[in-house]
Parts: sequence; structure tokens; C-alpha cells
Amino acid sequence: MNEPQELNPMERQVVAVFVDGVRVLGLPRSIGEIYGLLFISRSPMSLDDLVLRLKISKGSASQGLRMLKSLGAVRESEVIGTTERRTYYEPAVELKRLVGGFIREQVRPHLESGKSKIKRLSETATDIEDPEQRKFVSERLDRLDNWMRSGGRVLPLLQKILGQ
Repeated sequence: MNEPQELNPMERQVVAVFVDGVRVLGLPRSIGEIYGLLFISRSPMSLDDLVLRLKISKGSASQGLRMLKSLGAVRESEVIGTTERRTYYEPAVELKRLVGGFIREQVRPHLESGKSKIKRLSETATDIEDPEQRKFVSERLDRLDNWMRSGGRVLPLLQKILGQ
């Protein structure tokens, strides 16, 4: 097995940028590490390359790549001149594709789930006996519903703006 090559200072810093980014989004650290290293690498990398360079488990790398693929953030790539039967990956670097994948796979399902939860909560709010509490809860649920609907309207605009 090859000796793992340490990340150089530039690679470490770029990986750190993406790790911070995924932390804000609530995604696992390994997602940022994998995407960051692919982003700063001149050549596509295999699962084994990522495991060695990032010193993460094969399971974590595999799961991270699967998620990144579902988001459209990485794609499989051919490496010319290699006889190895490995799958290699490269980053998608188009902002529209990244934002679109994140919105499609993470944000939209959350909004849809939130809408149905709010509807169920609104139905149970009528069971609150105290009229002031019932009014307060209903107002808050209406506000939350408005936020969800606004989010649904803003997402396509955000995708369009970032895609320009």
C-alpha cells in the first residue's frame, strides 16, 4: 500500500474552507474534506486516494462521495493511461450546479416536510383550551408557514442569480 502523502499547506487551507462551509450547512466534516481536496487537486482522485490523503475511514469516504454525487458536487471521471479498475472523482465547480444540487437534495425536502408538519400542528392547535395560548400558537404557526412559502419562492430566484 502507498505511503500517505501529507496535505500541503495550500491543500489544508482549502480543505478547511470547505469544512467550515459544510459545518454551517450541518453536513458531516468528511463532506467538506473530500470536496475541498478534490477542488484543489489537479487530477481526479479515487476513493483510496481520498482515504490515504485525508486519513479518513473508507466508509466515511464512500458515504461522503455518495452524498456529494447525489448533490451533483462530484462526478466520476476517467483517468487516461491507467490500467487500474478504480473509479475516479472530480469536483463540479459550477456554482449553479452546486447550489441547485443542495437545494434539490437538502433544502426542498426540508421545506416540504416542514409544510406538512406545520399543517398537522395547526390542526392540533385547535385543541388548545386556553384561548390566548391558542391564538398565540396559531399566529406563530401562520408566521412559520409564511416563512416556508417565502423560502419556496426565493429558492428558484437564488438558483437563477447564482447561475448567472
